Amino acid sequence: MWRTSNPALKPDERQKLVEALMDARRAIAAARRAGDIPAEKEARSRVHEAKVALGERGPVWWQDGAPDYTRCRIENTPYAGDQQ
Repeated sequence: MWRTSNPALKPDERQKLVEALMDARRAIAAARRAGDIPAEKEARSRVHEAKVALGERGPVWWQDGAPDYTRCRIENTPYAGDQQ
């Protein structure tokens, strides 16, 4: 299961974070093509930071008391019966 971005982010803030995320992903690809392992690690760190800032990783941003099933196999969640 994947977590969506925090809908409370202002549109311009979200856009900047998405741009930073995409820049970091492009940097990963370039580093991999060049075989530059340190640069790839640094770019992966930037991806993680952008995802945390977007609310896709890290502490949950919702306040409804629902548990966070991020990174859980669907079979191990209450949504298991919803599979097609």
